[in-house]
Amino acid sequence: MRLLYSALFYCLLPFIVLRMLWRSRGAPDYRRRLGERFGLFSPRVGLDQPAIWVHAVSVGEILAAVALIEQLLRELPGRPLVVTTTTPTGSDRVRALFGERVFHVYAPWDTPGAVRRFLRRTRPQLLLLMETELWPNMLHYSHAGGCRILLANARMSGRSARGYARVEKLTRAMLGKLDTVACQSAADADRFVELGLAPRALQVTGSIKFDIELASELRERAQLLRAGLAMRLRPVVLAASTHRGEEEQILAAFALLRQQFSDCLLVLVPRHPERFEEVNSLCASAGWQVVRRSAGINPQAEDDIVLGDTVGELLLLYGAATVAVVGGSLVDHGGHNVLEPAAWGVPVVTGPHMENFTAIADSLVAAGAMIRLDDTARLGACLVELLGQPERCRQMGSAGRQVVADNRGASQRLLALVQDLLVGR
Repeated sequence: MRLLYSALFYCLLPFIVLRMLWRSRGAPDYRRRLGERFGLFSPRVGLDQPAIWVHAVSVGEILAAVALIEQLLRELPGRPLVVTTTTPTGSDRVRALFGERVFHVYAPWDTPGAVRRFLRRTRPQLLLLMETELWPNMLHYSHAGGCRILLANARMSGRSARGYARVEKLTRAMLGKLDTVACQSAADADRFVELGLAPRALQVTGSIKFDIELASELRERAQLLRAGLAMRLRPVVLAASTHRGEEEQILAAFALLRQQFSDCLLVLVPRHPERFEEVNSLCASAGWQVVRRSAGINPQAEDDIVLGDTVGELLLLYGAATVAVVGGSLVDHGGHNVLEPAAWGVPVVTGPHMENFTAIADSLVAAGAMIRLDDTARLGACLVELLGQPERCRQMGSAGRQVVADNRGASQRLLALVQDLLVGR
């Protein structure tokens, strides 16, 4: 089955490259460093010392893994750390957060040749896959080379499980290569077992996204940003990580909100940088006065919307918000991380599509920290209601902070699993 998969991947490779070049029209970084995706790069220094390889797809996974990576750097100072991503924005975050403390390249495309070249150049002893990144050749050749494999912060939605079940033989082969699967919840663990994972390989460690750290320097920057955004104490609604089809809904809700709160400011942050221009045009064509975050200037009284067209600032922006609407949930995309605003004590609103964060969303809703709308047409009315009830917003924010505090510790539990695998237990 894997051989058939590999043959298909090789056939599709020219189209994958063409797609990268197409995407690079709006984001030039997609056409840069293509050699790394074929496993072609200068080998890391210190090949005499086996490495720990951490693979995280993009920004969200990198930010979730920050606490764990920092712990690895601190607890295992002599151990080389290789960090891979698949997106340019993820690459930028790795470089900004860790600099030369880690060896960073793009992950290889999942062909036998690219994976083998990557492994020769990095020599990992342990592979940490963040969340649910299962690639047949990556797992096969890592396992064949004696590399231990830990699927960390693992989640398996019902939709994803149904997809993996359609290729049952390939899925069972991949799961058989995993030494340990550290799941976010018991429901995730049950789905992995149903797909064929041996129960002995399972651990339920919780989500490392709860281990978010808001450093004092970040808090100070957020205070300054809040002062710059909220002239005359205007309320700030942050719509974060939005996808195509969501901005129109958010702008309609904002128009309704402005009827009750004429000084309200909307901060709109598209998920993908290549859509910044598109969303800017959408806002302007709707008649709103837009200032771009990348311009480095504070909005004036006449400005309606701040377009968050920078990368890596979302956590900071949450700290300046009155209410946060988390994207990927108003359309059928599965949602995005709702713990970042909760950690700041910011009330959270989402649409119904939170399949990627079911357990986390359920815990925040149960605590009264988050509103999950069944009907996205109610978004405007919901925001009007919240901004009209400051005490309720404070209570929701406090509840969110408590949920985050009560669920910390997954990174430390994962670190213990890493140390066990490194010593062969």
